[in-house]
Amino acid sequence: MSDLHEMTALEQAAAIAKGDLSPIELTDHYLGRIDERDEELGAYLTVSAELARSQAEQAEREVVTARRDGTRLGVLHGVPVPIKDLVQVEGVRCTWGSAAFADHVSDADDHVATRLREAGTVMLGKTNTAEFGLPCYTENRLGPPTRHPLSPGRSPGGSSGGAAAAVAAGLAPLAHGTDAGGSVRIPASVCGLVGLKPSRGRISNGPLRPDVTGLSVHGALARTVADAAALVDVMAGPMPGDVYTAPGHPLGATLVEHARRDPRPLRVVVLRDPMVPGAVLHPDCADALDSAAAALTALGHEVGELEMPPDGGIVAAFTRVWSVEAASYEVKPEREHELMPFTAWLREVADGVSAREYHAALSTFRGLGQMLTDLLFAAYDVILSPVLAQPPVRIGELRNDADPAAEFARMTAFMPYTGIYNLTGMPSITVPLTRNAEGLPIGVLLGARYADDALLVSLAAQLQQSEMAY
Repeated sequence: MSDLHEMTALEQAAAIAKGDLSPIELTDHYLGRIDERDEELGAYLTVSAELARSQAEQAEREVVTARRDGTRLGVLHGVPVPIKDLVQVEGVRCTWGSAAFADHVSDADDHVATRLREAGTVMLGKTNTAEFGLPCYTENRLGPPTRHPLSPGRSPGGSSGGAAAAVAAGLAPLAHGTDAGGSVRIPASVCGLVGLKPSRGRISNGPLRPDVTGLSVHGALARTVADAAALVDVMAGPMPGDVYTAPGHPLGATLVEHARRDPRPLRVVVLRDPMVPGAVLHPDCADALDSAAAALTALGHEVGELEMPPDGGIVAAFTRVWSVEAASYEVKPEREHELMPFTAWLREVADGVSAREYHAALSTFRGLGQMLTDLLFAAYDVILSPVLAQPPVRIGELRNDADPAAEFARMTAFMPYTGIYNLTGMPSITVPLTRNAEGLPIGVLLGARYADDALLVSLAAQLQQSEMAY
């Protein structure tokens, strides 16, 4: 079947469970598309064809056994799911997007890789990422930049740009990503996808490189809210050694079940203006926001608007913490010269961050979460905002190798909305609603209280299914 990649992931899983589709056939279909298209696209850093076929064969055997015994399979059993190359998979190359680790092969699994394997998914390979996941583009020294499937001269965003490009181009039905400042939601919006960043602790981020700041979480990129919810479901759950653990969903239901239920009438607050000083909202992004607000009103929700003043203190706190994260990678001295200029600059910034400044920055994040909980979420259920302040940019437009500090300022003005949910640990999701005059996707961002992932997914699914969704 030549149109297998047009099916949603849940449709593929249902066909596999019924015996109408083989995991082997589906895997070979995607591996064939990767062979045909990825040299130009650059979505994958490593294609694990042999491992994928082995996992597909195992999934097929489990399907036969389940049909014989009348047992149920996992919600994504037999479905291919590539993993972002910031996650370690035993026996597979893991570069963290850096030429300094180009030859590194992992000797153990991260917990999320274990979850995906146990769920019966098939790993096609490792998707491209910015170096250490630090910038919001996907350009590194391992090879050519990842390209936008709809406009090859443009960036798909980052740092999960390879994952987004793979899904948008039909080189995977859905994909794993990580998000420490918007790295799932930014490329999802740019490529016209759903990007779901769950609450902190929903998915284990251990054990090999756990993020002690709590900024980074594993998330999902997909074409539908239900597919993204299903992927988070199979990745979720506590693992030994976890520090953060999010509570379960209402009624004991899964996220994908909530994606199939319309929410009650909600109070939605629009945050239009960027919270980053100097950031300016582009008319295309403002139009997408207005369209979403109108759609939510038409669906029976109460929509209001508030203004939150820009706060340079939050940007300064994030800069300090982000620089320390960049410095946490143990790069051999003889390979330091292989780092991207932006990475090298951040590591130098970290040398000037004192323990007191680092603690104060983390305290700023905690205070922001408490403020939103006590004030904003006391009156509203959901936040609606743009995802980005500008439409998709051209490859290289955000980079400035000669002046990394200017590059950081440029990126901060480009993505002033997504980081708030990483600082606070709250869930958020991008919904692809509109395209601009150039045909480029412009998404909108929804956010909710901590652990209110189910309500968020329910509303996002309702919004995507409304008449204004494309």
